[in-house]
Amino acid sequence: MEKKKILIVEDDISISELLCQIVVQMGHVATPSFSGTEATLLLKSENFDLVLLDLMLPGLTGEEVLKEIRKKSDIPVIAISGKLEIVAKLEVFEGGADDYITKPFDVDEVMARIQVCLRRSEKLQPISEIENLKHKGLTLELDTKKVFVSGIELKVTSKEFEILRLLLENPQKVFSKANLYESVWGDNFYGDDNAVKMLMSRLRTKLNKVNPTEEYIETLWGIGFRLKE
Repeated sequence: MEKKKILIVEDDISISELLCQIVVQMGHVATPSFSGTEATLLLKSENFDLVLLDLMLPGLTGEEVLKEIRKKSDIPVIAISGKLEIVAKLEVFEGGADDYITKPFDVDEVMARIQVCLRRSEKLQPISEIENLKHKGLTLELDTKKVFVSGIELKVTSKEFEILRLLLENPQKVFSKANLYESVWGDNFYGDDNAVKMLMSRLRTKLNKVNPTEEYIETLWGIGFRLKE
């Protein structure tokens, strides 16, 4: 993998230095930032391949920085926080984060998650080669990462988009909760399926609000999920 430029947004100097060391050890370029305001200025003036984003920041919070990033860019963002609650994590994913690391973190875990995010972003096809995915009035624009239901744009998170993409690209396949977690989160599944269940519930609610007469996701109880014919 070629050298990447990674922005590290962390106000704790010791943690920032550790994250910078990890990034440099991986062969990439680390740019530290110590506040949300400084981070947004750097993102406007420079191009980065990945952002490691602490949520508890002076000035703009990490959530506010993420919101500003997603207004203009789909750059991979890994949120870093001491919050352990699943609801807090899902809110960050809802805001557009690609991954979530809990403090205190393990160095090997940080390296693995950075590699997964960068590898995933490299796999994106050139726009000229991308075709939209369609199913029963549901359209996924793979280049813009937008979703439309009966011509109406549906606001979805990056995780929700990836689930819809998996289902539409594999219309006959049944995905277990472990399949979905490992495919979308890029991490090993350890039996805690709350994240998958809550995300699927939110996604279904969004789809139903736009088109209540159509069902797009079928549940096979005790087995998993698949695209509804």
